[in-house]
Amino acid sequence: QVQLVESGGGLVQAGGSLRLSCAASGSVFSINAMGWYRQAPGKQRELVTSITSGGVPNYADSVKGRFTISRDNAKNTVHLQMNSLKPEDTAVYYCNARGLGNIGWGRGTQVTVSS
Repeated sequence: QVQLVESGGGLVQAGGSLRLSCAASGSVFSINAMGWYRQAPGKQRELVTSITSGGVPNYADSVKGRFTISRDNAKNTVHLQMNSLKPEDTAVYYCNARGLGNIGWGRGTQVTVSS
């Protein structure tokens, strides 16, 4: 079993910043890639960013240049630095972990960006 717990969400004005964190515990040896998804009300969940075990990231076009994902394998954590936030970034952000397939999801943390 893998447990993923997100933190760092909150309310911020447009143009502001937040830093999300995800702590993994349990069978962390099963984890390869980790990433962040988000889901806004009435919308489908979408991939925001992911990072491989080797530290190679990818980003959705909508967040390139604004968000940065980082990973500390020794601490079993992944972070998402979000800068220049926009109201359209408002969503519940979920941490996920993948091995051979999907391993699990966190419960999510709310990010609200006001205009």
